[in-house]
Amino acid sequence: MEVDEIRRVRLGKLKNLEESGIAPYGARFERTSTIAEILKDFQDGKEVIIAGRFMSHRSHGKVMFADLEDQSGKIQLFIKVQDVAINGFPVVKALDIGDIIGVKGTLFVTKTGQQSVRVAEITFLSKSIMSLPEKWHGLKDVEIRYRQRYVDLIANKEVREIFITRSKIIGFIRSYLDRLGFLEVETPMLQPMAGGARGRPFKSKHNAYDMDVFLRIAPELYLKRLLVGGLEKVYEMNRNFRNEGVSTRHNPEFTMLEVYQAYGDYEDMMKLTEGLVSSLAREITGSYKVTYQGREIDFTPPWERRSFARIVKEKFDINPQDDAGTMLEKVKAHKAHGVKVEQLTRSVVMKIVEEMLEEEDSIDPVFFTEYFTFLCPLAKTDPGNPAISQRFEVFIGGLEVGNAYSELNDAQEQRRRLLEDLEDDVETGNRAVDEDFLTALEYGMPPAGGLGIGIDRLVMLLTDAPSIKDVILFPLMKPLEKQGAEPGI
Repeated sequence: MEVDEIRRVRLGKLKNLEESGIAPYGARFERTSTIAEILKDFQDGKEVIIAGRFMSHRSHGKVMFADLEDQSGKIQLFIKVQDVAINGFPVVKALDIGDIIGVKGTLFVTKTGQQSVRVAEITFLSKSIMSLPEKWHGLKDVEIRYRQRYVDLIANKEVREIFITRSKIIGFIRSYLDRLGFLEVETPMLQPMAGGARGRPFKSKHNAYDMDVFLRIAPELYLKRLLVGGLEKVYEMNRNFRNEGVSTRHNPEFTMLEVYQAYGDYEDMMKLTEGLVSSLAREITGSYKVTYQGREIDFTPPWERRSFARIVKEKFDINPQDDAGTMLEKVKAHKAHGVKVEQLTRSVVMKIVEEMLEEEDSIDPVFFTEYFTFLCPLAKTDPGNPAISQRFEVFIGGLEVGNAYSELNDAQEQRRRLLEDLEDDVETGNRAVDEDFLTALEYGMPPAGGLGIGIDRLVMLLTDAPSIKDVILFPLMKPLEKQGAEPGI
């Protein structure tokens, strides 16, 4: 049947239930167990009360076999209309795939050895009007999966597992940092000035104060204010927003972990990253070795280090002292790269270089160090080479996953570097520095290491997901071409 016809038939069943005095949308329902708990400790003859979604049925004369599924698992139901004590006939007749029901019954094992529930009572908790996709064996259309994640979660067990794993990943990270004495904090997502990273912000208006506000692009400058205030080890599991492109690796709204440790530096952040992520991989997958998109990633520490400055010199003959024009000509001369830019800036060079690094054969985790100072306005420089900053980026499976600095805490130098960065910034429209942040530095910020890790990309790696949209429950989607279309799958 077509979607409209299925919906019409189900609405008819809904009406029949109501006319029979049966509530199709129930109230609170108390279960004795989850399905997984029942299967783990199955006791023949035990009475149970369970609830879940009615997912399939097979009729054999006066007997119906069906599957009931909750978040924890699936169990077979054995239904005889005459055995259903209350409103047996109208209730069973009204059942459709997708209905949420409560079931009271007795556990038993069928002749074929199937653990089952002999149903004595069925309670409607939510009558489903829409049919599930592809005969309930899975939703394959990627566009629909992302737009209607609720259907995706019903139809695809492996999708549910990804998001359960995501929750476990975040929980493990919090527990790991808590054990090390870090304090979880919250900083503003609505900010009077978007700072802490290079990115185009989402802009809005606060009516009561008659002021422009921005969704944050990074929490960094606020977390550093906390170091000034005496909170020595802090972290935030934060949502950031950047009004930029969308791809398999980028979503305008994304989750980052940022960590700051007073009296430390980027070497401390390297040790923290290595310990945290390798422990996480082993906790989630049971091994340091994880398969991602057909290739094995070995998270076993210690991880390799590579010099950004040396790679750029070897590949492009680029030096940190070169001006932007010279750099561009050297990149263009590299036959493997077709480079088209409208306006050359240091940030454009950075994007070209990042693309190059992602093309490096860095499947196993690798720290790229020795970045050019002009690319790192918030980082300290190497005492022996002012053209190089104390910074690293970590790549895993070809994805940039983390970024860390020895944090610059000289207020005067920080002002100079931020103003210099403004001259380079032609993409975001930002023409001001955060004066309050600079004032905070003048009160004195201890030397510190700071780290940012992309949670979404980390989840991709540990769940073998090819796209960032596969690990974000509700990714931002382009509007449908036909607005107001009839809903359905």
